[in-house]
Amino acid sequence: MFGWEFPPHILGGLGTASYGLTKGMAQQEDMEITFCIPKPWGDEDRSFLNIIGMNSVPIAYRDVDWDYVNYRIGKYMDPQLYFDLRNNIYADFNYMHLNDLGCMEFSGRYPDNLHEEINNYSIVAGVVARQQQFDIIHSHDWLTYPAGIHAKQVTGKPLVIHVHATDFDRSRGNVNPTVYSIEKNGMDYADCIMCVSELTRQTVINKYHQNPNKVFTVHNAVTPLAQEILDIVPKKSANEKIVTFLGRITMQKGPEYFVEAAAMVLRRTRNIRFVMAGSGDMMNAMIRLAAERGIADRFHFPGFMKGNQVYEVLKASDVYIMPSVSEPFGISPLEAMQCSVPTIISKQSGCAEILDKCIKTDYWDINAMADAIYSICSNPSLYNYLKEEGKKEVDAITWDKVGVKVRNHYDNVLANYRK
Repeated sequence: MFGWEFPPHILGGLGTASYGLTKGMAQQEDMEITFCIPKPWGDEDRSFLNIIGMNSVPIAYRDVDWDYVNYRIGKYMDPQLYFDLRNNIYADFNYMHLNDLGCMEFSGRYPDNLHEEINNYSIVAGVVARQQQFDIIHSHDWLTYPAGIHAKQVTGKPLVIHVHATDFDRSRGNVNPTVYSIEKNGMDYADCIMCVSELTRQTVINKYHQNPNKVFTVHNAVTPLAQEILDIVPKKSANEKIVTFLGRITMQKGPEYFVEAAAMVLRRTRNIRFVMAGSGDMMNAMIRLAAERGIADRFHFPGFMKGNQVYEVLKASDVYIMPSVSEPFGISPLEAMQCSVPTIISKQSGCAEILDKCIKTDYWDINAMADAIYSICSNPSLYNYLKEEGKKEVDAITWDKVGVKVRNHYDNVLANYRK
């Protein structure tokens, strides 16, 4: 598998989904997963899969001894693997910017030179593909499609790609032609395309002109909550309700609709606080909008949340809302429902296809959104119904079930490939 992020160092839903999926798949006895990421930090959970850091894979020969390699990268990789990979260097990459081990550095994030890092990652994939033993290649998201194509060309092994989002979702239709071409190329080369929702599947078929027979919907799931999260005691006030938006504050997530709905709710009652947790390029505009609507005293912007902070915020909430304009799936509502928080989602989200015990509105319908928020906050029986039934529903959506679906697709691809 080629991925871009892996917990605990995540910048969005991609890392969370990669972890859940691989952990679910690892329940199968004969499944061995090697997960490649640009830059591991050494504190990843490696109990159920192997991790290769692409920044520790040599692409040019350096005459170094075992002790030095161990000193430099022993925390992240078995030094023997470094030497095994070194034996599979396939071209002279000394013209690239390399370190003392003949490796390329990666930020492990989404830097300004992202396209350069994507290209470099695909070069490294050529060495990894030549050295590793595997049956199938699985590329997560557009960033790793070039790596998957390269691995397929080198080995002749089948390529599965996972579409977690397309540029049509990220840009509200104002598509970046470079990103589109990388996405389309990955889809054209893929033997099987897995999409996180039927919504995304239709985009892949219609906008990227793919054969429907190789495009499948594989919905995401959630990982059961750890005991330390279950033990978090929510900080709640008896006389105030809290409504939370948690995610990137960008065009795709519809933050302005949340602010407008909040303003409508606060005309009816003042005992509700609104929290917009996250960061993004629209954050300052949302702070200004809250001020313009005269609701700044009821609105909080705590910034980017990670790890247990996310669950502390969720558990303190009375309502969770995701008003996304275009959401391929959207894992955060499932996480909220796991924490027994009544949830409102947009009908334009992939998770709406598998969730029933929540309220669904169109992202643009701020009247319906405001009504839903006010109803949950003022009607205890509705609040309790969504709280209890939502948790039951989500607890049944598990990654090991998703892992079985993915395995079935693998088996079909391999069966057809051998013909």
